Amino acid sequence: MIGKSSLPFRFCLILYSESSDVIDQPLILIVEDSEDHVFLLQLAFKRAQITNPIQEARSGEEAIAYLAGTGTFSDWARFPLPAIVLLDLKMPGIDGFGVLRWIREQPGLKNLRVVMLTSSDLDQEVSLAHELGAKSFLNKPVDLDRLVEMMRAFKTYWLDCDKAPRVSRAKLE
Repeated sequence: MIGKSSLPFRFCLILYSESSDVIDQPLILIVEDSEDHVFLLQLAFKRAQITNPIQEARSGEEAIAYLAGTGTFSDWARFPLPAIVLLDLKMPGIDGFGVLRWIREQPGLKNLRVVMLTSSDLDQEVSLAHELGAKSFLNKPVDLDRLVEMMRAFKTYWLDCDKAPRVSRAKLE
């Protein structure tokens, strides 16, 4: 017998498997300053069969410019808003907390799904991230196989099942 709590999850997976149109896949914005971590994350995405379009920002300042659609990112057709942001915490300049604060202050972006993906596991940082509006806090595993498994779980929940709220660049500060 299938328990009540497993029905929506299984239903979601069945519905998703019927559609493989890449155009309809939500955009992921990766905010990560380490080239090596971006490479490993891209490899993990490939192995986890995450085929969503991806944009990258290498700093907090670049992430804010991307989300605001300014400067290099002013072509909104080339740089659309993401459905979800994978945000590193420890970056030079504006760190992940600063980016998260900025996002939550923007009326059009306050509901944007932000998942912290960082090597930090300090309780106070986890708590602060959630207080600032992070939807999840994931610790980067050092083992590639574990990162692939984490990205499979990320895909199942955030990309296959969870419905992204509407976000816009309207009235950004």
